[in-house]
Amino acid sequence: MGFHVHLLLLASVTLILQFQSSISQTVSAPSPSINQCNGIFLSYSVDSITRIYPFLSDPSAQPYAFSATATLINTGEDDLKSWQMFIGFKHKEILVSASQAVLSDGADFPAEVGNGTFINGFPQTDLKNAIDTAGDVNQIEVKVTLTGTEFGVAPPAFPMPSNISLANEGYNCQKPTVQNNLMYICCAKDQNAKPNITQATKFSPRQDGDLTIDFDVLQSYQSNYLAQVVISNENPLGRLDHWNLTWDWMRGEFIQTMRGAYTLIEDSSDCIFGEQGAFFQGLDFTKVMNCQRTPTIVDLPLDKTNDTNIGLIPFCCRNGTLLPPHMDPSKSKAAFQLQVYKMPPDLNRTMLYPPQNWKISGILNPDYKCGHPVRVDPTLFPDTSGLRSFTSAIASWRVVCNITNSKATPPRCCVSFSSFYNESVIPCKTCACGCPSPAGQACNASAPALFLPSEALLVPFENRTRSALAWADLKHFHVPNPLPCGDNCGVSINWHVLSDYNKGWSARITLFNWDATSFEDWFVAVELDKAVNGFEGVYSFNGSAGVTGLNNTIFMQGKPGLNYLIAEDSNTNPPNPGKQQTVISFTKKNTPGINVVRGDGFPTKFFFNGEECSLPTVIPSSGSVMKGSLLVAVLAAALTFLLMDQL
Repeated sequence: MGFHVHLLLLASVTLILQFQSSISQTVSAPSPSINQCNGIFLSYSVDSITRIYPFLSDPSAQPYAFSATATLINTGEDDLKSWQMFIGFKHKEILVSASQAVLSDGADFPAEVGNGTFINGFPQTDLKNAIDTAGDVNQIEVKVTLTGTEFGVAPPAFPMPSNISLANEGYNCQKPTVQNNLMYICCAKDQNAKPNITQATKFSPRQDGDLTIDFDVLQSYQSNYLAQVVISNENPLGRLDHWNLTWDWMRGEFIQTMRGAYTLIEDSSDCIFGEQGAFFQGLDFTKVMNCQRTPTIVDLPLDKTNDTNIGLIPFCCRNGTLLPPHMDPSKSKAAFQLQVYKMPPDLNRTMLYPPQNWKISGILNPDYKCGHPVRVDPTLFPDTSGLRSFTSAIASWRVVCNITNSKATPPRCCVSFSSFYNESVIPCKTCACGCPSPAGQACNASAPALFLPSEALLVPFENRTRSALAWADLKHFHVPNPLPCGDNCGVSINWHVLSDYNKGWSARITLFNWDATSFEDWFVAVELDKAVNGFEGVYSFNGSAGVTGLNNTIFMQGKPGLNYLIAEDSNTNPPNPGKQQTVISFTKKNTPGINVVRGDGFPTKFFFNGEECSLPTVIPSSGSVMKGSLLVAVLAAALTFLLMDQL
């Protein structure tokens, strides 16, 4: 009975919150809280809770299905562009669906949202004000129906969030009010907030990020439109190789043709046997490129740049490579065009909706997390005839993607340390880039990696065992049983402190590519907190310090002819990695007090192609110093060997 009473109470509260859109309507008067809100009024109500399988004896672990409604009403004087709401879930919720909204981070349903989540409107992204709409509730209000699973909160209790708020900039929210299964809050405009735009815009201002994607509609017809997608890398360490771009069509759209890129799967069967085939009965679907709801789009190779059928798009056809803008601005963008067909009820030139849930990834690159598309002022393009005029896109959206450092994702490169004053190499950490599955694991994932002689770096991990054991026996190092697992990294880098004298010091970097993929236009970035001000030069790479956005960091890339890190040669025994090497010199004039041997000569962060690499947790000790003449001979021989191997 108690649960039904709560349902009756919920129905009563819902009636109270109905906004009076016409004087002729016979409804209850708005609650005092909404009448006093000059801004955005938000509410969250739990509509139902149902115990679901499995039935467990532990009450805190028992799952329950819940249904809830999030409501936003614009009670202010200004339109709200691209609304975004935060819901502070706290009961290990798994969100299964959300009507009229998408997850802001582009995640797919079901999504774990137990730490709270942001949602954005789709397809209704904006909330207009009542003054300009004569109080039309369909334009000033949106209701989002949420369904999901929560744990441990059983009827008659309600799994209420810790907080709800408006996430749009320029608004201040009060403390939410909670009444049984209802939470509501008023968010008013911050009168002291300064707008981040210099001129009035019809839509939201363009936001920047590590990577931005612009979706511009260039031509629009009743049943289809031509769109252009431009991907721009804006991070000094951001990079993508062989990028894959995916999104979700939310309204039955499909891709007829593309220029500048292509889909990994060219298949029209989903259209032929779906509602698209039933509606477009006169369309030849054998010429349709892709009918997947979630297509995977990839870049064209370089030799298609001037192809009159699928190329000839500025910034296209780079084989999926996006470089940092300071390396080569012309290679920091990618672009392609696509002809998109729409489905009812969107058969109107102005009914345009961008795809949602954008994701982009590459090979041995940073991980990017993309937000939802935000409507922005139409992009302006220079007139192709050479006149000083501009052509405007019909409609434009921007997607902002930022680099994430998820602890669940292991690095894909690692660094080993060595020095002139210690004969042992501190190798990459055990399982630096992940470990084998426990079922097939015959190694120790928690034991520290065995110190190595320098020559062992030239062979794959699986061929180092004999050398590592012999070195441990010679140096009386402890050997765990079972032996430590490997680093499992496709790329490893050795940082060797080469010399240290009164006026300066030097280091040597050697790159090893154990992967089957070659890297063109590779780069590395070394963060040296106490040494970067003494940087003098790099001898076989191009190196610079003071790159905008990179503090205490030296940025290096291969010179022409040395900018290609080849893949591992598996035809040799043992396999031979691709290698590149250089020496870096430093002066102590600008870094007084630097102590190279005690750790100041070792990097605090190291990046390969934008991916942050795993570093050892210890540095070489100064307990065993090699003789100077022997050191010079060994290093000269090693350097000569590696350089000759590149020829």
